[in-house]
Amino acid sequence: MKVNIRLFAMLRQQAGWSQREFELPEGSTVEDAWQALIELVPEIAASRDTVRFAHNRGYTAFEQPLVDGDEVALIPPVAGGAEDHGEGLLRCEVTDQPLGDALLAELRATVPTTADGAVVIFVGQTRETPGTPAPGEEEEAARHAGEAVTGLDYEAFAEMAVEVFRQIGAEIEQRFGVRRLAIVHRTGRVELGEASVVIAAAAPHRAAAFDATRYAIEELKARAPIWKAERFAGGSVWIGSPARDRPKEDS
Repeated sequence: MKVNIRLFAMLRQQAGWSQREFELPEGSTVEDAWQALIELVPEIAASRDTVRFAHNRGYTAFEQPLVDGDEVALIPPVAGGAEDHGEGLLRCEVTDQPLGDALLAELRATVPTTADGAVVIFVGQTRETPGTPAPGEEEEAARHAGEAVTGLDYEAFAEMAVEVFRQIGAEIEQRFGVRRLAIVHRTGRVELGEASVVIAAAAPHRAAAFDATRYAIEELKARAPIWKAERFAGGSVWIGSPARDRPKEDS
């Protein structure tokens, strides 16, 4: 049977390709796909403890059986569509377009209704101070110690990221009763001071709206397959930690 394996961020750089079709025996599992991959790209073997696996765009375990045509994606440490359901709103997007004032105005106009007494908009933007390097990037980070970040490069497994956003939205509705939410994340090159993610939540009362935005950004950074590399004058460093495959308290 044939299985498509996808690589992202530092794994893509190590292998020199982003996706490739592998021929595996019938009855193979994700573990077998992993073994076939490291036979082709041995240097990836060191990443086993920090990589998560996705089967057809959902997190999975090594014992997951595979069938012909399946997709297996390796999710290295992560950077830490729209639906309307009547009175509810869940807008989830990954875009390579700037997240500027026009988007903020649009969310201010479309996320809340007249029943809402609060709308909270969170904007995450690029800063010049470096973050924590991803496992395996420590040596490269040491080369740039004391340097200022000049910008960020974001990469995403966009289709799966949107699904994770939707899962987070469903959790927010269940936990906080907030049904009007927007999550928009940018990919590509993001310069200092520019927005990389915007989250908006509307609710009748401010506490729920604040809780919703805080939960959304914390879970997004821990679970969504989105990666960032910090750029320096003479190189770049991937940032992040191993992804969680479920809400924090369920881990």
